[in-house]
Amino acid sequence: MGWFDKLKEGLAKTRDSLTGKVDQILSFSRPVDEELLEELEEALIMSDIGFQTTTDIINLLRKRIKEKKVSDAEEVKKLLKEIIIELLGNEVRNILPEKTLAVYMVVGVNGVGKTTSIGKMAAYLKNKGYKVMLAAGDTFRAAAIDQLEVWGNRSGIDVIKHQEGADPAAVIFDAIQSAKAKKIDVLICDTAGRLHNKKNLMEELRKINKIIERECPDAYKQTLLVLDATTGQNATIQAKQFMEVSDVNGIILTKLDGTAKGGIVIAINNELKIPVKMIGVGEGIEDLQEFDPTAFANALL
Repeated sequence: MGWFDKLKEGLAKTRDSLTGKVDQILSFSRPVDEELLEELEEALIMSDIGFQTTTDIINLLRKRIKEKKVSDAEEVKKLLKEIIIELLGNEVRNILPEKTLAVYMVVGVNGVGKTTSIGKMAAYLKNKGYKVMLAAGDTFRAAAIDQLEVWGNRSGIDVIKHQEGADPAAVIFDAIQSAKAKKIDVLICDTAGRLHNKKNLMEELRKINKIIERECPDAYKQTLLVLDATTGQNATIQAKQFMEVSDVNGIILTKLDGTAKGGIVIAINNELKIPVKMIGVGEGIEDLQEFDPTAFANALL
């Protein structure tokens, strides 16, 4: 199965929820009027696109219907898809590193699939021809260290680790030295997910960032936040909380196949102005891929 087919299959629950309602609303026989737009608005909110983003979509849709004198309900669906692609944005989402050493710090609360996403991203980059190394910076949980090592072994990727309870910044320091010595292209660093104690987490991330800046100032640095799509609007709230403690450059959205709330992708892009860079639509090691707004909109509608 190709990636688009996997994406389409992975978005089945969201599509059944959203597109079924949209198709029902946009039946050929009905006029394109304010009542139709109100029904569309309700359908979009129910798919967890969120109130603010839905309002933006409906306002743009109303304007374009008027400008283009649209009277065909099927044409409204095409306009809706165009607007969703625009809101998802065409900014550079490339997860692939530049010529220098790339250091990705991955953040997210426990349970969102952070360590699994790191393992899958590492495999994805290795398949693209990059030399990858992992750093087990979530020293708060022994299970996180063990889990990362399992993923490393599965893909033949080195994992730098210390004992449970060790200083995460010390792990990242050792990993950077090893990455430079072995001429690694990408170093992916796991971090603790203790958002309930923001002060400790902020201090920990600050120390790690300081080590990265000092030891490899010319590195291509990214902070990627992992969110669970099944939590819907809660994912947006979580993202805002992480943005308070960390300079987030991109989102990895997991478990899109397990929810009817896939519209959250659009809300995150539009409301937080942080690009979704990778999405997960399955359990397999290859089921985390770079995000393509047009493919997503086509698979959704």
